[in-house]
Amino acid sequence: MAGSYRMCVCFTRKFKVTEAGPPPDVKEAFFKYTDGGTHMSAEQLWRFLVEVQGDGGLSIADAEKIVEQVLQKMHHIAKFTRHTLTLDDFHRYLFSADLNPPIRDQVHQDMTKPLSHYFIYTGHNSYLTGNQLSSDCSDVPIMKALKRGVRVIELDIWPNSTKDNVDVLHGRTLTAPVELIRCLKCIKEYAFSSSPYPVVITLEDHLTPDLQVKVAQMITETFGDMLYCPECECLEELPSPEELKYRIIISTKPPKEYLKAESGKDKGNKSQREKDSDDDTWGKEPLDLVSDQEDGDVIDTDTSEDSDNESQQPGVSAYKRLIAIHAGKPRGGLKEALKVDPNKVRRLSLSEQALEKASENHGTDVIRFTQKNVLRVYPKGTRFNSSNYKPLIGWTHGAQMVAFNMQGYGRFLWLMNGMFRSNGGCGFVKKPDFLMKVGPHGEVFNPKSKLPVKKSLKVKVYMGDGWHLDFKSTHFDLYSPPDFYTRVGIAGVPGDVIMKKTKIKEDNWTPVWDEEFTFQLTVPELALLRIEVHEYDMSEKDDFAGQTCLPVSELIPGIHAVPLFDRKGEKLNSSRLLMRFEFVQD
Repeated sequence: MAGSYRMCVCFTRKFKVTEAGPPPDVKEAFFKYTDGGTHMSAEQLWRFLVEVQGDGGLSIADAEKIVEQVLQKMHHIAKFTRHTLTLDDFHRYLFSADLNPPIRDQVHQDMTKPLSHYFIYTGHNSYLTGNQLSSDCSDVPIMKALKRGVRVIELDIWPNSTKDNVDVLHGRTLTAPVELIRCLKCIKEYAFSSSPYPVVITLEDHLTPDLQVKVAQMITETFGDMLYCPECECLEELPSPEELKYRIIISTKPPKEYLKAESGKDKGNKSQREKDSDDDTWGKEPLDLVSDQEDGDVIDTDTSEDSDNESQQPGVSAYKRLIAIHAGKPRGGLKEALKVDPNKVRRLSLSEQALEKASENHGTDVIRFTQKNVLRVYPKGTRFNSSNYKPLIGWTHGAQMVAFNMQGYGRFLWLMNGMFRSNGGCGFVKKPDFLMKVGPHGEVFNPKSKLPVKKSLKVKVYMGDGWHLDFKSTHFDLYSPPDFYTRVGIAGVPGDVIMKKTKIKEDNWTPVWDEEFTFQLTVPELALLRIEVHEYDMSEKDDFAGQTCLPVSELIPGIHAVPLFDRKGEKLNSSRLLMRFEFVQD
């Protein structure tokens, strides 16, 4: 037995990672722009960047800086005897996610329109560290969300056990509370760590009038001049993100008599809980999911009717004055709730399945409502494991606040993170013009209408690298190098949704695929390019090797390095793909 074990050790296979050379397209570009030479000058690089990469705003001086950066990064020397790139330098430049990313990182959209004109990066139950029933409440997830660029933080506020202070917790569950003041201080510290644009705090208020007074004092003392308090009680139009830079905005229902008993947000049943179970480690495949529909109230209890019988307790008016975006709905059903009041703006909240019903029967009313008012969509109450839902239904109907469990993971959260890589990752993405347009007879975009193909996106997957630096040599396979393949596709309106995949490249840490895919897009403005890398496993489930989602409208044409992220959305240090993007008008 011992002898056979030694034999086994003797014949263990060792695998060296060999660097793949430049793909044919990269070689062709290099020789074309160097006129067949062996070195590329800054001027030749500049011509390539303008003509192939679409960087029309670059000067030759900018190209010289890039050459300098490439030589510094690749050869680790401060002074150069040459100021040109070899083919290898050129390839490594194109394959550098830092020097040649697929999207730009600057804010470039018009930020002077009212807030209702933007999709806003929105968290749900932002204080929870894990599941919805028993995880701890903390300020840490709030900090993480703000650092990632989230702009809407939700806090459920309740009286503490002695009824003399305010806690944040998920009511009627086993979640351990955190003090409100701690969450407010955390928001103040990290609100603008990743973006200068405003942070909205949505409060789910379960407080007595005396504690509402206490909250008003806490908020005022914590935020001071950062707090945006409108001069009039009800705004006719929301201010713009530009006007509200570095400001904190409060959104909740105006105070009313304390209601001791509130029904839960959603009444779930066993079948739904089963439907929500997340067996797939990566989360369900978005295009495989059917609509989750259920009977019951369409409108969230958090937007229950504003009572005319408001508490007159002294000081409550101070709490009311802090509320910049009023939540609430008029008397009646959904049709009434979606009516637009020309004299005031408000926020309405719908559960994910309520939105699906609304989109079936009142799709154009929802879009008309969101042109002026704010619509918040939240996960149904049976998502106990902090899973998420299809964000595209909300975005297609103009919903600004599609609220997600940021502490969760899975493909839907990847889509959310992808959408908000737009516009420099500032947390505000301007809605496409077609969602804001009103025709001569009051007509608005109809999401159900069949649309023609507007443009095609050609995506070429050249190669991948970096996994040997991010993963142990035995992570994917104990006895041989990994067998990688890439899945590429579109998330967007139903007619645009599709996934395709490359061939499997066996036994290679640096796979070369060199495969091209074409995607026809009817609504490119809302399309996201989905990219996933997996490792084929014959006997078990395929291993996950990285993912990203990129807004199609932000893609820079040409050849670019695409960095990959783990399934929780954290960037992998080295793993990346070399890809080419090309748009063709139809």
